[in-house]
Amino acid sequence: MARPRTHDEALRLRLLDRAGELLSTEGAKALSLRKLAADAGTSTTAVYSLFGGKPDLVNALYAEGFKRFGARMRAVPRTGDAAEDLVRLGLAYRESALADPHLYSIMFTKSVPGFEPNPEANEMGRSALAPLVDVVRDGISTGHFADVPPETIAVSSWGIVHGLVSLELNGNLPENFDVGQVYEEALRAHAKGWRR
Repeated sequence: MARPRTHDEALRLRLLDRAGELLSTEGAKALSLRKLAADAGTSTTAVYSLFGGKPDLVNALYAEGFKRFGARMRAVPRTGDAAEDLVRLGLAYRESALADPHLYSIMFTKSVPGFEPNPEANEMGRSALAPLVDVVRDGISTGHFADVPPETIAVSSWGIVHGLVSLELNGNLPENFDVGQVYEEALRAHAKGWRR
C-alpha cells in the first residue's frame, strides 16, 4: 500500500502564509527554513521537499501573492462603463491587500534583499495587472477616457491605489479616518478626471 502524501497543497499554503507573516512582521532575517517549519508544525524536510531552498520559497511566496491577487482582479465583472470598471478594480486591489497583507510586501516592495523573481513568477506578476490595462485600453478606444497612452492612466491608477493601501496597511492614516469611504471617493475622483 502506498504511503499517504503528507507534503500536500494544504501544507504548502500554510507554509507560504506563515512565511509571508514572518516577512511582513519580523523582516527578511526572521525567515529561516527551520523557524518556518517549526511555526507551521512540520519538518524542514517538508519545506525542502515542497520548495527547495530559501530562494525558491521566496519565489513561491511572490508567485502565490500574485496568483491570489490576479484571481481577484480577473473576477471583477465589467459594467461597460470604463470609469466604473476602473473604480471596481481599485476596490478589488484593496480587498486583495487586506485579505493577504502578509503577501503584499513581497509583491510590491524589496522586502527580501537581492530577491528577483524567476521569469515565470515575474510574468505572473505582470499578468495580474492585465485587467487594469484592458479596462484602460477599452476606455480609450470607446471614447470613455482621454486619448493618452494607456500606461499613463494605468500607472497613475495603480499609484493611487498602491499608495493608499500602503498607508492603510502600515497604519499611517489618521485616527477615526473612514478609509473605505475616502478610498472609494479618491478612486472615483481619479477615474472621473480621465473621462473624455
